[in-house]
Amino acid sequence: MAHYCSAFYRRGRYLDNIFIERLWRSLKQEAVYLHELQDGFQAKRVIKDWIRFYNTERPHTALDKRTPDDAFFDTERSQKAA
Repeated sequence: MAHYCSAFYRRGRYLDNIFIERLWRSLKQEAVYLHELQDGFQAKRVIKDWIRFYNTERPHTALDKRTPDDAFFDTERSQKAA
């Protein structure tokens, strides 16, 4: 008899997956498909560079045109100030 984690069946779980799927799609379209990756070392470097770009330089409409780093650290600073 198989045992399943109830966290995968909680209400709204499919919505959580949308964000991950969008991230993977962006990574593939904006980084992986643009390079002829010869080995795992090159793939790791390309992906690492893209994730850094994604978090520190790429504005996101869902974050009012801020980067994830700006949004996170602004929130963190305002919580510490409170």
